[in-house]
Amino acid sequence: MEFISIAVELVVGYFALLILTKILGKTQITQISAFDFISALILGELVGNSLYDKDISVWPILAAIFIWGSLIFTTEYFTQKSRRFRHIMEGTPAIVINKGKIDFQQLKKNHLDLNQLQHLLRAKDIFSVRECEYALLESNGTLSVLKKPMYENVQRADLNIQPVHISLPLSLVVDGEIVYDNLKIVHQKEDWLMSELNKQGFQSAKDVLYAEWKEGESLLIQGY
Repeated sequence: MEFISIAVELVVGYFALLILTKILGKTQITQISAFDFISALILGELVGNSLYDKDISVWPILAAIFIWGSLIFTTEYFTQKSRRFRHIMEGTPAIVINKGKIDFQQLKKNHLDLNQLQHLLRAKDIFSVRECEYALLESNGTLSVLKKPMYENVQRADLNIQPVHISLPLSLVVDGEIVYDNLKIVHQKEDWLMSELNKQGFQSAKDVLYAEWKEGESLLIQGY
């Protein structure tokens, strides 16, 4: 019975957290701030600690998740409405490199050492500080940079090259399964797809590991 109880609590906690994440939005995952990090830890602890506590049933878990989720939702609401409250809860970007010079006071204030700064710069393809004009440490810990003009990548506009049409590649077959939603987007039917697969020697979609469509080009098809 103990294993059954743990299994039930795990399943309920899993779906409750999944639903809560969907309600709160993608920022809980992608653009995590200090507040979001604490929220994620506590939500995990609410479920984790309850698994091995025999005195706690499923309903207190759901109640705790609901209450904490309501607090997060309320906080997110006020951060959207109030700039001052947003500053307190989420912080603001810090300029750690200003006009090509490292701002040591900002590094110290944000507990960032030079080795960490160099690591963040390299992640932005900057291997020398002299290439960077501005660098902002975002509230989620990432670094946004603006290179000096002489080190910037050349743009098409700089060379007066006419822009080309851009289309979004779409997966039509993944792991032997046809992605019908994408097939509708490209305004094609299954018969057309099978015909294209047959042209490249595939008798069935189940023989295809991956097939990708791109406007103006033939299908990219790879078997297992």
